[in-house]
Amino acid sequence: KISVKEGDSVTLNSDLTEKKDDDVIQWRFENTLIAEINKRVDRFTVYDDDLDGRFRDRLKLDNQTGSLTITNITTEHAGEYKLKINYKIVEFYLTVI
Repeated sequence: KISVKEGDSVTLNSDLTEKKDDDVIQWRFENTLIAEINKRVDRFTVYDDDLDGRFRDRLKLDNQTGSLTITNITTEHAGEYKLKINYKIVEFYLTVI
């Protein structure tokens, strides 16, 4: 559980030190894919226009570690985030105060 003040930035850490060539890293917000690194097909994508554009120009995906930074947070960014690395899933719950 992570609490952030409105207007601040937060980094959700993947805890990866380096990616392997077959890694697939996906970030989801409320079950919608918002960012993905797929080393198998050499794809690095941020889907910041999904969800009515609430993440537009606010997502930064670290190509080395897979960590996700959300900038200029508002209350509409509060909720459940899921990080899936291959078959492992880590959940984060973000509250905005």
